[in-house]
Amino acid sequence: ELGEVLAMLAAELGALHSQIGMPDLRAGSEDPGLAGLGARLSPQAEGFRIEHIYASDAELPGELSPLAATGLGIKAGDVITAINGRSAAGLADLSELLRGQAGRQVLLELKVGDGRPVQRIVTPVAQSRERQLRYGDWRQARAQAVQQAGQGRIGYLHLRAMGREDIADFAREFYAQVDREGLIIDVRFNNGGNIDSWILEKLMRRAWAFWQRRSPEGSPTYSNMQQTFQGQVVVLMNEDTYSDGETFAEGFKRLGLGVTLGKTTSGAGVWLSDQNRLIDNGLMRAAESGQVLADGRFIIEGVGVKPDIEIDNLPRATFEGRDAQLEVAITQLQKQMAEKPLRPVKPGAYPRPVKP
Repeated sequence: ELGEVLAMLAAELGALHSQIGMPDLRAGSEDPGLAGLGARLSPQAEGFRIEHIYASDAELPGELSPLAATGLGIKAGDVITAINGRSAAGLADLSELLRGQAGRQVLLELKVGDGRPVQRIVTPVAQSRERQLRYGDWRQARAQAVQQAGQGRIGYLHLRAMGREDIADFAREFYAQVDREGLIIDVRFNNGGNIDSWILEKLMRRAWAFWQRRSPEGSPTYSNMQQTFQGQVVVLMNEDTYSDGETFAEGFKRLGLGVTLGKTTSGAGVWLSDQNRLIDNGLMRAAESGQVLADGRFIIEGVGVKPDIEIDNLPRATFEGRDAQLEVAITQLQKQMAEKPLRPVKPGAYPRPVKP
């Protein structure tokens, strides 16, 4: 009850970073212990058909869905008929057989494509991990769509937040695509942090000279400003881009680094330190530091960051798998790449000594 009263008080401040963190509470025994298999399932007469196994980056085996573990050979279209000897037929949801099994090995009985029954041992994950796998599948699908539409000329990276771990995420994805002609940086659903200046710094690097090896003949040039992205960049944002995700998008616009697309962001522009913990370990977050331009004008708070090109993802199209914002971003990049192509540097003749 006290937390609810404090939340009402904080709400009166009208700043989006003013929130309540509940104190240490006694843990109840009502946790249902739900677990998942990292896949989209549909009920069938015999059990549950695997419609789609959540995809992940092939270079990150630790991110695999339980059903995608090495050696299992489980595929979309297979039907889960039983778990630990308990039939899955007639159940409303497979989670009824997975309750309390997160992190524990279970025996799946399946019917594969040719109708053969097989058994496989898998390890379900907790619901929080299941959500991460589903989100990772969404990211992977965007990256594949960009790769296909851009024919390898356009790169894609998504930042889910702006924390310490996201630095590694950015570095891994950005530097692997630094030679692309175009790049989409997706900060939709980004829930903030504080690494905006670090990312903007990487995007602001400019190649001003190049090195050319004498041999072998025809060796490509490389920039003296190592790992510099020289192509066109666009940023995708939406109404769920929050806090430092917004600051990054605003900085991207103000510094003239490229075009922003999507919807106006949340509008959380007054930052805070989270240093005001209460005696019961609760938190009444107090927004503390507003952002201003050089002329003194406050930005972002209450108004958000407005995109250069506004485009919405309509609910029905999104449900059917469309991503209009991503499609427009690809089209916009292709236009910019055509108008300002990235041309390779071709050294001229080697200079000859000047005779006195």
